Amino acid sequence: MKTTNKLKSLIEILIVSTRLGLTSFGGPVAHLGYFHTEYVRRRKWMDEKSYADLVALCQFLPGPASSQVGIGIGVMRAGVLGGIVSFLGFTLPSVLALIIFAIILQGFDVGNAGWIHGLKIVAVAVVAHAILGMANNLTPDLKRKAIALFALVITLLWQTAFSQVGVILVAAIIGFILFKQTITADDSRMEFPISKRLAVICLTLFFGLIILLPILREATSLNWVALFDSFYRSGSLVFGGGHVVLPLLEREFVPTGWISEEAFLAGYGAAQAVPGPLFTFAAYIGAVIDGWKGGLLATFAIFLPAFLLILGTLPFWDSLRRNSKVKAALMGVNAAVVGILISAFYFPIWTSSILAPIDFAFAAILFSMLVYWKLPPWVIVLTGAIGGTLMGLFL
Repeated sequence: MKTTNKLKSLIEILIVSTRLGLTSFGGPVAHLGYFHTEYVRRRKWMDEKSYADLVALCQFLPGPASSQVGIGIGVMRAGVLGGIVSFLGFTLPSVLALIIFAIILQGFDVGNAGWIHGLKIVAVAVVAHAILGMANNLTPDLKRKAIALFALVITLLWQTAFSQVGVILVAAIIGFILFKQTITADDSRMEFPISKRLAVICLTLFFGLIILLPILREATSLNWVALFDSFYRSGSLVFGGGHVVLPLLEREFVPTGWISEEAFLAGYGAAQAVPGPLFTFAAYIGAVIDGWKGGLLATFAIFLPAFLLILGTLPFWDSLRRNSKVKAALMGVNAAVVGILISAFYFPIWTSSILAPIDFAFAAILFSMLVYWKLPPWVIVLTGAIGGTLMGLFL
């Protein structure tokens, strides 16, 4: 019976995550909105507070935050296998699409297609909805609104890879100072079916590969080792989501001659056209270099750090979050996450999507369809793609 229930949970996770992988356009902030709608509001697999704490942890860790949140939800639902299944469902659709782009459509200019612009406007509606919901729950008082405003201003004016981490650290300190006397008892638990021994092994492997791979690269002349090292290191050093990894990948592969600047930019245009995490852009680069095998190797290497980090920190996260001092700090961190999301909503989502009054009008329509008419996300995505195509043809 237990095995049957586990298998049922894994199948359910695969179905839900694959649907998200096929419809989640708009980058990491939009993905968090899709996850919140599906996992928290619709299916109630976790409560608002647990979701907010998981997002805070994943924002703090390097790597693709939305993918790590998806892995964490899968782990909480069905253990390590649940995390793997959740990751595969969310990631494989865009991986396969980008490998196909690399092999067949590499020379096509898809970056300026009208339907892609429509999908960017979809992201505006989705992120706005997510921010409103999270702000109501995470910034209910003036102190936390002020922390969110601080995070918004700093991350908007100081757009570096490490600004988010600095803001989260400062917000944790402010939260500890402001809220340490106001914490009430909370016996709620987040269940992570992972042993601390496995967590330590994952963290050791994460840091060990960072040190070992460059040494192996210098000691051998194997192309796959060099590829693995470049992708693994890029995935290990990124804070702030998929867009931050692009300059790292460009620096690793364009100057070395493994991929041309034109092919790199064509792939970036293709990556914007597919749902799922932008880290799957690595699959395109790997496929250009070494076909579908290179695409799969690149995907495994760039996502491996995210997997090791989330599995390595989750078992310790529950005991930390229930500590009164840590909880006070988390109140500040969660408020800061709202500010960071608003900052990301403005740049790059708003600035790259709302270019004319008609774009704003279309975004308002999509937002109303999502929030007030409560239509499913795939309808919003399809409407956005069709609307963007029509605007491109007639305007």
